[in-house]
Amino acid sequence: MSVVRWGLLSTAHINRRVIPAIKASSRGDLVAVASRDLKKAKAYAGEWGILQAYGSYEAMLASDQVDAVYISLPNHLHAEWSIKAMEAGKHVLCEKPFAISLEEVDQMIAAAEKTGLALAEAFMYRHHPQTKVVGEWIRGGRLGEITYLHAIFNFNGLDPDNVRLAPDWGGGCLWDVGVYPLSLAQYVMGDVPEWVIGDQRLGESGVDVVFSGQLHYSDGRSAHIASSFHTPFHTFAEIIGTEGRLTLHRPFVQMGAGSHLYYTSPDDEVQQVEVPVKELYLGEIEDMNAAILDGQANYLTLAESRNHVRTVLALYESAGTNQIVRLA
Repeated sequence: MSVVRWGLLSTAHINRRVIPAIKASSRGDLVAVASRDLKKAKAYAGEWGILQAYGSYEAMLASDQVDAVYISLPNHLHAEWSIKAMEAGKHVLCEKPFAISLEEVDQMIAAAEKTGLALAEAFMYRHHPQTKVVGEWIRGGRLGEITYLHAIFNFNGLDPDNVRLAPDWGGGCLWDVGVYPLSLAQYVMGDVPEWVIGDQRLGESGVDVVFSGQLHYSDGRSAHIASSFHTPFHTFAEIIGTEGRLTLHRPFVQMGAGSHLYYTSPDDEVQQVEVPVKELYLGEIEDMNAAILDGQANYLTLAESRNHVRTVLALYESAGTNQIVRLA
């Protein structure tokens, strides 16, 4: 096999970002889409120039024309269909959040280990050169010792019937957009926090529409993350070390189009850090193609994805009990 044949499991709105990336990848080919409605699947396939349409998820998984699937279903279905896909012999790129319970995550990991298939969480920004440059600065010691991180992801304007507001479907702003700053904190600090404090405001449906969290790490390091469905669109991150700070404008979306990385020295001199230009979603597709075709380990590990979910659950527990929750 020299090209990975991709199938889309659902016709979710996020697909519009992933489809161009699959088509732009040198070793990926988008060949199929599945919906629970064959008429809808055929219309979608026609709109996006996809060769094959299936009227059920099971039908696409049973096909021998697909090697890997991108799962963009609502959060509560991620684990179920990732496992079914791997049991059907398909590699899986699953949209974040990976799952909404640790039991589900462990079942997904067990399925990947049993089948030997590639399984990865689709955190596109982690694969972008800007995020990797940040990692290089931190691992190389150019910021000195990291002491604090602040990151935020807000947006507004959800329809009341949006699945992001459904409590039984893994709704809530922390699961939806708060996981981005949370995952950045985990990446920068290199581990899960020792303990967390969460605070939330619930909306009419019962899910969090505003969430903030304090994450406390070893050696006195800390992070503050925030997310919201009720404020204008805004993403931002700042990483502070003993030898300066990095400021990321639009760290999670539209990287390369209005996204900039700045270093501020201890003398308060500011310089823009050059970042290679790359389409935001291409990296996660290339990573999966390499895992499937070359046997290369996925860049974002399953242990990291498990810790994303573990930390989210701890924050929700803290917000619900008004107590500190310890992870270590």
